[in-house]
Amino acid sequence: MTISYDALARDIERFAETPAGEPLPPDAGAAIEAALDALESGALRAAQRDARGTWQAVPWVKRAILLAFRISRVVVIPAGAGAGYTDKETMPPRWFTPTDGIRLVPGGSSVRRGAHLAAGVVCMPPMYVNVGAWVGAGTMIDSHALVGSCAQIGERVHLSAAAQIGGVLEPVNASPVVIEDGVMVGGNCGVYEGTVVRQGAVLGAGVILTRGTPVYDLVRETVYRGSADRPLEIPENAVVVPGARQVTAEWARGQGLALQTPIIVKYRDEKTDIATTLEQWLR
Repeated sequence: MTISYDALARDIERFAETPAGEPLPPDAGAAIEAALDALESGALRAAQRDARGTWQAVPWVKRAILLAFRISRVVVIPAGAGAGYTDKETMPPRWFTPTDGIRLVPGGSSVRRGAHLAAGVVCMPPMYVNVGAWVGAGTMIDSHALVGSCAQIGERVHLSAAAQIGGVLEPVNASPVVIEDGVMVGGNCGVYEGTVVRQGAVLGAGVILTRGTPVYDLVRETVYRGSADRPLEIPENAVVVPGARQVTAEWARGQGLALQTPIIVKYRDEKTDIATTLEQWLR
């Protein structure tokens, strides 16, 4: 059956106007399930890139997810061998078959209902992908990595061990974190608050990026910052490593204090690409 997403969007917006504490209309459940199905298939995304390359949230899709929480109750979700979960009944863990083309290695990983994983994604345990997230083909999600709600992860990305990709559901117009195609995210990195990491960038182990983080570019001799209405953006092919800058206040300078600061030390070249191809052997 062909779904009109324009009509679905209108329905979701109508349901979202129902005052708190009042039951949703009887047809809300089917519309919410249709939205979650479309998110899982990749037909819908919680954020999209426009012709100028700017990423924007899709508010009605995020409202559909919020309605899924609102309409359901907490139940026991069996997981086999006597184990189980207690969660919203509309948000059970996803199950995959070999025809999905996804490798989900045993060991405590979970992909929540409403998340899209494309063919070729490899999930090493334990990792977690939350509702509304989109993960592109050929991406590896390593152990202890998190892909937060509505985060957008491109194709051929490597999320190394313990990488944390923040998510956001509210406010509905807030853009989630975006990691574009071919990015390598090092171990123990944290990318939060709508940060956009452009295609081909490399984040060295331990880099932390938030909207308020200044990133110093040694190559172009500039500083990248986010603002209240614009996220931090890491340029294409930038190689970012943890750094520090001196605190200039007199007392702090006397104590030798410094603040953590990501630094772009170079832009990706043939040597960097050779190093990142080691990832291919893991597949």
